[in-house]
Amino acid sequence: MNLEYQSGFGNEFASEALPGALPVGQNSPQKAPYGLYTELFSGTAFTMVRSEARRTWLYRIQPSANHPAFIKLERQLAGGPLGAVTPNRLRWNPLDIPSEPTDFIDGLVGMVANSGSEKPSGISIYNYRANQSMQRVFFNADGELLIVPEQGRLRIATELGVLEVEPMEIVVLPRGLKFRVELLDTQARGYVAENHGAPLRLPDLGPIGSNGLANPRDFLTPVAHYEDLKQPTTQVQKFLGELWACELDHSPLNVVAWHGNNVPYKYDLRRFNTIGTVSFDHPDPSIFTVLTSPTSVHGLANLDFVIFPPRWMVAENTFRPPWFHRNLMNEYMGLIQGAYDAKAEGFLPGGASLHSCMSAHGPDGETCTKAINVDLAPHKIDNTMAFMFETSQVLRPTQFALECPQLQNTYDACWASLPATFNPNRR
Repeated sequence: MNLEYQSGFGNEFASEALPGALPVGQNSPQKAPYGLYTELFSGTAFTMVRSEARRTWLYRIQPSANHPAFIKLERQLAGGPLGAVTPNRLRWNPLDIPSEPTDFIDGLVGMVANSGSEKPSGISIYNYRANQSMQRVFFNADGELLIVPEQGRLRIATELGVLEVEPMEIVVLPRGLKFRVELLDTQARGYVAENHGAPLRLPDLGPIGSNGLANPRDFLTPVAHYEDLKQPTTQVQKFLGELWACELDHSPLNVVAWHGNNVPYKYDLRRFNTIGTVSFDHPDPSIFTVLTSPTSVHGLANLDFVIFPPRWMVAENTFRPPWFHRNLMNEYMGLIQGAYDAKAEGFLPGGASLHSCMSAHGPDGETCTKAINVDLAPHKIDNTMAFMFETSQVLRPTQFALECPQLQNTYDACWASLPATFNPNRR
């Protein structure tokens, strides 16, 4: 199948897999074309202001209501409950990909979270590892999913169409959307942020103006593609943190036409238009925000997705790596490719780090010493892509994250080599 996409972000989209399947001028006609059923897929409350409303009208072979009772699965998500409270800086090596057959659902491992799945705000963060395609269909009632591949290409078949995503791209799946993750390579690994709060959107640009950062035209959403399969299909849902399943006699990915803005989408991180300084100092890391989930407090994010892509460094007389800082926000970082410019070693692709509220962090000793003494000249940071899930609520590691062998117990030591260079007699 040749994939087709529509471009744009947050606009109204429309797509049909059969000519005339999409009703014209009426959302819910008495008799929909082709004998289809009409269904509304709402991502926000009905009374949300028009500019914030997310909803899509679906025209499908069978309505979603046609299913038996869900039964709680014996195998639940890995990661366990939240672990003991710790203010310490934490860093993990990449998790191994299992040797036994593991699909996307079974390969999810909870790492950190800042609220329960029943809360209307907050996030949960997972790593995924998989070595086989899903044979079942999944939807998440607890929040939208931001998937960041680090290794292996994915084909994600959704109710609204098919998305193919590779490392250096991301995909966002709305809360409640049904999908199946298929592997295009022998194995896959990456990161998932589960957003329980307001749907992700593009950040406002303010003084930057009308261009820069992630451009709306570069976000792609699929065109309609349906499965008219009358065969047993397991449908799994995540509800309040637990996995439940029921058996269908058809594929639930059976939407023939749709229109709306509550849609899945992908974005190529290589298209991000980085904004930086051309004089001295460098701006806050918020200048690298791709997507944001706001709270009721203006400027305070439930979730920011921030990247650190290839870019030119030209600031004069300036310490160029990220400066030492303590932050109100909580930062969970991952690495997709290459090396991160604030760490000389120990932060690996597929790994992660956690710096909680007011946790002091910054470049390690080796990076700092080199940056202070280097002869400054314009240079390009290349072949890299680090990212950060940043949130205003404190992230707590899971029991698994605190006990797994990938936890680096010597992380604090990377700052121990910082020399004492203060001399009151030398300005």
